[in-house]
Amino acid sequence: MNVQVSSRTGVWPVLACLALLCLLTGPARAGEPGARDSAAAMAWLERLGPALNMTSYRGVFVYARGSQVHSMRIAHRYRDGRVEERLVMQDGGSGEIVRKGMDVVCVLPDQGQVRLDEVIPSGPFAEAFTSQLMPIGRWYQPELAGEDRIAGYDVAIVLLGARDQHRYSHRLWLEKETGLLVKSQVRDVNGEVLEHFQFTHLEITNEIADDELEVQSRGREVTRTLDNPQRQESPLGRMNGWTLSWKPEGFMPAAAPRSGNGKAVAFSDGLTAFSVFVEPVGQPKMPTGASRVGATTIYMREVVMSERSFLVAVVGEIPPGTARKVADSVEIDDDFILELSGS
Repeated sequence: MNVQVSSRTGVWPVLACLALLCLLTGPARAGEPGARDSAAAMAWLERLGPALNMTSYRGVFVYARGSQVHSMRIAHRYRDGRVEERLVMQDGGSGEIVRKGMDVVCVLPDQGQVRLDEVIPSGPFAEAFTSQLMPIGRWYQPELAGEDRIAGYDVAIVLLGARDQHRYSHRLWLEKETGLLVKSQVRDVNGEVLEHFQFTHLEITNEIADDELEVQSRGREVTRTLDNPQRQESPLGRMNGWTLSWKPEGFMPAAAPRSGNGKAVAFSDGLTAFSVFVEPVGQPKMPTGASRVGATTIYMREVVMSERSFLVAVVGEIPPGTARKVADSVEIDDDFILELSGS
């Protein structure tokens, strides 16, 4: 299972550096207050998904999650229908990620562990998941909130206010010419900023040289080929063996992350996501309970079925109370137990 909990931070390892940011769509209803602003906001959001991959640029961004602040340098090129990208840590280690098409190399430093999942905001590996077009206007109130200037570029500000207590609100700053996300915030019900992403230096340009996209760090390399969304195993198929008796309204199965001997499914409401992992308890046992870093909650519980112990983990950008309610609703089927007994 791609989940690793620390008693101090509660994080998962470097190969869990895949994040979900689906293409956002959904019209505003003509009779609602602010329908014109909502329609304008949705028009900006429709540009966001393509801009993440199809805009070429280089820059430096900071990513703050709770009390943790990281800086990364990025070069991103879209050419001949292929995405190429290099992300390099600017603090806390010498790790880097280089992506060419669907092939990814994560370079780890000679000493220590790099938690690249902590410093990469949604976007770089969005293609690893199945995009789903969902009416996010049912779960968030979109609003166009004016203009600003970030890293030397004019931007439009889009607000997405959560309509219930089971998800967070978002504030997005999109570059006007391309729709590229240059700043974002995740906020709780009290308006507190839980996560913050922002470019401090940005150059939108098609002049990205080949050598800017080559691995340059020394260390242990971990390579991986991202799954083609059209060839992915059905998320519903990966859920065979357990079911959810409750989940927040609007979250639908969106992807099936790899999870060792267990079963894992990611759920999305079109904007944010959480994953549910179910697998046999290993040795040593992982601590149970809730941990939160910024907007990301990890909730783990142990379930005993037919004298076998299972670990249920819920990981994602949802409030801790929601994650616990999801975890408590997991029901493990007898077929899953028999399958593991025969393996």
